[in-house]
Amino acid sequence: MEWLSAENVVAVGTALLGIVASGVMVWYERRVPRRKRIGYRVQMDNPIGDDVRSGRANRRLGLFDEAPGMTDATLVLLRIENDGSQSIADNDYTGRELHGLTAVFTDRTIRGVSVTQPDGTDHLMDHFTRAAGLGYDGNTLRIPRVPLNRGDHFKLLVLLSGGDVGCPIRLIGGIRDGEVHPNRSATPDETLPLFSRASRLITIMLTVCVVTLATIVVARDDTPPPLGCEKGVLKITGSTAFAPVTQELAKQYEKDCEGSRITVDARGSAAGAAELAALGAQSAKSARSVIAFSDGAATDVGGELFGTRVALSVFTLVVNDDIRLPHGLSLAQVRRVYRGQVTRWKQLDATLPDLPIVLVSRNADSGTRQIFQQRVLGSWERVPSTSLDCVRKDDASAPVTRCELDSTDKVLDKVAELPGALGYSEVTLAKGHKGLRPVPLDGAPASVSDIEYGKSEYPYRGVEYAYTYGRPSAGSLAESFLAYVSQGTGENVIRAHGHLPCSATQSTGLCEDD
Repeated sequence: MEWLSAENVVAVGTALLGIVASGVMVWYERRVPRRKRIGYRVQMDNPIGDDVRSGRANRRLGLFDEAPGMTDATLVLLRIENDGSQSIADNDYTGRELHGLTAVFTDRTIRGVSVTQPDGTDHLMDHFTRAAGLGYDGNTLRIPRVPLNRGDHFKLLVLLSGGDVGCPIRLIGGIRDGEVHPNRSATPDETLPLFSRASRLITIMLTVCVVTLATIVVARDDTPPPLGCEKGVLKITGSTAFAPVTQELAKQYEKDCEGSRITVDARGSAAGAAELAALGAQSAKSARSVIAFSDGAATDVGGELFGTRVALSVFTLVVNDDIRLPHGLSLAQVRRVYRGQVTRWKQLDATLPDLPIVLVSRNADSGTRQIFQQRVLGSWERVPSTSLDCVRKDDASAPVTRCELDSTDKVLDKVAELPGALGYSEVTLAKGHKGLRPVPLDGAPASVSDIEYGKSEYPYRGVEYAYTYGRPSAGSLAESFLAYVSQGTGENVIRAHGHLPCSATQSTGLCEDD
């Protein structure tokens, strides 16, 4: 990826500009002269009398109890501050009275007031005189027109009686070109935020959005798509055993090559090849957008289909979990079973349960079945189908119960369901299925790696073919997809599903051993 591309420079520049703009907004909010504000906040509202109705009364010491009317006394600390962007002069207060602000203590009576101010603001005390308007009457405290520089504040400690702690306290008054408003603070001397809550929210959202945009652009994968990507529509049919591989390959190709749409409709190897041949007889153009995958070479489909070796697939016999065959079966034993000469497991080994053998097979369209017949049995499955549901024998004279199903998943489910059942499947699908066990043949387990490195002559294996109607034309989606299958991503997907890519077996010739 080119980090210093013009696009990335613009994106990062935009992010920096957004952050700077957010900072300018903060500065403008607080520094540009545009309004005046006086804020106030109650920093303490505590009971000091024994009869305060809030229920939080404090026991007093000394002779304070003797003061008349103090049994329900409270102390309030009121902070008044210039939290705007301009200084406030005495003539900025807009009231007609001598004083500038009025504090109202609801339901309470003022008994006394003390004024405090921070260090360095002694000059403020000169304004707290009766002549300047300081005074109180009932629940109302009159506050003089105190000039406040930006950031200045003073505090009023007010002794009250009557009423409850927490009764509303309001500051009334007006400021020219400004406002008087309440503030909130968690601690008595906490510094207020530099700008308003709305401004903070807008600033945070703007910053997050701009930084996210820059991150997406910079971190985006600009790796060019694989060479030979093509657009269009492609249908994949055929093998159900290889369907998990074709489904993932289709998704990966669509992800890497925009504008392509690939559907997978697995119906069985023979059925897929026959469908492609029939479609080609009707419309060669339509047939060129279909690929049929077959477990083993397709037969009886005419000479118009062109096969490409894609992968070496390994298959295995599977048995219900109740049947434990630590050493598996020999080829001779398997052939006896599928000829109907052995009908119960105990006939193979006295240690096995005395259960009838139920043969769960694929239908005639299955490439998995064809490879099983060619590589393991050396002939057709001689016991005909005797059951539709794999449970009841429709032909009572048949030596063994045998049924045929139209997909690998159905075979695995049925073998896992029926005690004594025996079937066959692509090895990776079988290993991930509960309720059944893979069966070694002649002592050799179904292992792709052992076959790849010449450690095993395991027989139940075959080449996966991809059939097209004629050789795929240059620049077609079918040609591009098949090339993708034999390259890096395609090879990784094939291996991840337990198959061996034919593109990796050229030196060993494993895919030539049909």
